[in-house]
Amino acid sequence: PLLDRTKRLKLVQTGAGFDNVMIEECTKRGIYVAHGKGINARAVAEHVMGFILCWYKNLIYLDGMMKRGEYGVDYIGSELSGKVVGIVGLGNIGKEVARLANAFRMKVLGYPIRSIDMDTEIEFIDFTTLLKSSDIITLHLPLNDRTRQMIGRRELELMKKDALLINTSRGLIIDEAALIKALESKKIAGAALDVFETEPLPKDSPLRKLSNVILTPHTAGAPEGLRFHKNRYEFFIENIRRITSGKPPMNALNQI
Repeated sequence: PLLDRTKRLKLVQTGAGFDNVMIEECTKRGIYVAHGKGINARAVAEHVMGFILCWYKNLIYLDGMMKRGEYGVDYIGSELSGKVVGIVGLGNIGKEVARLANAFRMKVLGYPIRSIDMDTEIEFIDFTTLLKSSDIITLHLPLNDRTRQMIGRRELELMKKDALLINTSRGLIIDEAALIKALESKKIAGAALDVFETEPLPKDSPLRKLSNVILTPHTAGAPEGLRFHKNRYEFFIENIRRITSGKPPMNALNQI
């Protein structure tokens, strides 16, 4: 209905995600669709590392303990060096996560959904082996028919009992009901989630009550505010200039 009202539209510009745009319909109408992939890759990758550090250093628990007035605790932290991180999807964000994980001397496994060039130490393996072998599994995928509920009951059962699952891409890539059951039954150790099936996350969601979950409100891609917005909108402006001069936009998702 919106496209029916926009007779002169030439470009739909999105951020990193584009699952909310009917690309085929836009193509039929001669409308370019472009996304801003890579603009916030470093911000999301750093958020992933923040999740990992919070989990293995137990920072949220220790902070709460101190603020309750406690001090002595029988606690042993865990080092990241030697941990195995499995990255599902190796676009701009997945590649950046791999580079940061290498810096922490972690072993990096990768399952790319398309062919890529990598200059980072990474072992490419099949999806099932990645699920079985990784201490940490982090998802960096677009939402489409192939990736919708890509992580379900079967995939969760393949993971290690002490595995941490991270999602900063799209909530619908995970079967949320299956994840909640796996967390409640301790089939996996925990999850760190920035995205959800329904956003904002409902107040009565069981995820809010689970102690083995770290939650953030879809903010992984929101880095240093003004600088990020300047870079993003300069990119958008350049695409507008390209369209008005008869050129295709950068990061075009279709051909006209």
